[in-house]
Amino acid sequence: MIDVRRLSALAPAERSALVERDAGTGAIAADVAGIVERVRAEGDDALYAFSREFDGLDLDAIDVTDVAAEAADRVDDAVLDAIRAAAENVREFHERQVREDWRVEVDGRELGRRFRPIERVGAYVPGGTAAYPSSALMTVIPAKVAGVEHVAVATPPAEEMNPATLAAIREAGADRVYAVGGAQAVAALAYGTATVEPVEKVVGPGNPWVTAAKAAVRGDVEIDFLAGPSEVLVLFDATAEPAFVAADLLAQAEHDPNAAVVAVTPDAEAAEAVVEAVERGAETCERADVVREALDNGQCGVFVVDSMDEAVAFADEYAAEHLAIQAADDEALLSRIDSAGSVFLGPYTPVAAGDYASGTNHVLPTGGMARVAGGLSVDTFLRASTVQRLSRDGLADLRGTITTLARAEGLSAHAESVDVRFRA
Repeated sequence: MIDVRRLSALAPAERSALVERDAGTGAIAADVAGIVERVRAEGDDALYAFSREFDGLDLDAIDVTDVAAEAADRVDDAVLDAIRAAAENVREFHERQVREDWRVEVDGRELGRRFRPIERVGAYVPGGTAAYPSSALMTVIPAKVAGVEHVAVATPPAEEMNPATLAAIREAGADRVYAVGGAQAVAALAYGTATVEPVEKVVGPGNPWVTAAKAAVRGDVEIDFLAGPSEVLVLFDATAEPAFVAADLLAQAEHDPNAAVVAVTPDAEAAEAVVEAVERGAETCERADVVREALDNGQCGVFVVDSMDEAVAFADEYAAEHLAIQAADDEALLSRIDSAGSVFLGPYTPVAAGDYASGTNHVLPTGGMARVAGGLSVDTFLRASTVQRLSRDGLADLRGTITTLARAEGLSAHAESVDVRFRA
């Protein structure tokens, strides 16, 4: 189980295990490559065969768009209302991200930028050990808000596919829905089959097989990023409620046995109280086996530091997918932290709020990738072009600069393409 340790006392290997997280795809990369190539070569036949092999199912159809269209009728009213309320919040938040074309004029140079959506996108919505209607909202809605014309969703098949997931896919506005999961789903979206139409970009979270498949097809299609197991870092002080900190750790631990849950504080008594609350909470979790396995995986712990300055420095080093700050001066602490996928401030902002309903996106960079990348957004689905128009006087002002640099690079034709315009 999780315990209290002093961060500065960790051996180098222990600290590396804590900070240098990866998606865990290395050991399966060759197997995934074989799946991808077989789907590319055999199309639907491979998808049906893999469904029998991996899911134990003889599928009647891969395209289940019509089934998704009717799924809302089989969903409890309270669940359907929750899906629609969450969808509204997610849509509203992402509509604020919509880009507008712009132009400015500077000294005879008209310069601008224009934005156009990708035309065809594939979204992976996980299944397996749990249903994830929320992931349908988080992947499809931003694409549709961006203006993507065709959004296809792949989600794992089942004897009876989860109606809440299908209803969420429909509510989000997906154009096609395919009952196919794992690496084979990513390959089908990337290369197409007789049933599955190929896309230009594949997005969405998944298990290591899905992540490895995204790595395998990258270059033939675009992807969002390679996501690993879920993770949370909580910075807290003596003012934090231990039960709240523990609840956020347990919520993340129930995702996956490989989840990373970490809390850091300068207060040793508060740390002990959080560990006690985690131990009590783990006893009553419905997914207690998953939680306990996660808490024992070597990437979890409650750590005591000498000061909040040390905690802040560690937060930037860790670059968490989810960063929760439960401390008296949370805004001041946040202002000093640059690397985090999504930030949750204050005692009444559980990570679960962002997972489901606040409106922010829960498809986020893991494994320290928050140092260089953000989560899924409208920008994920846009292409940007620059635009320019120069007057004769505007080009004249730049003439010397252009031709001097061009000739310095040995590209005389570049220089001539400017000079010729003043000999006409």
